[in-house]
Amino acid sequence: MDVLALIFLFVIVAGSIALWAGHQFHRRAVNHEERKLELIARAEEARKGGNTEVFRKLEERVRVLERIATDSKQDLAMQIEQLRDLHELDALEARQETTR
Repeated sequence: MDVLALIFLFVIVAGSIALWAGHQFHRRAVNHEERKLELIARAEEARKGGNTEVFRKLEERVRVLERIATDSKQDLAMQIEQLRDLHELDALEARQETTR
């Protein structure tokens, strides 16, 4: 073999190795970015998960208020007092959570 054929073979082998290494690097970078975005999405979901309890409480209160508005007036005072007690308990729990 002459020298030009050996140089050509060396360039082909070196180029193949460089392309393979570049592909591996790019694939790892893409996988890393996907994992990073997945973790960000999970963290955001966890933050939103804390709000579901607040929404549940508000929904429960709205249901009670709708029932109060549509039901007879006999138990109205008692139900209003129960709502006030619930509100006071929630406020107390919120204060305790903020002090922790």
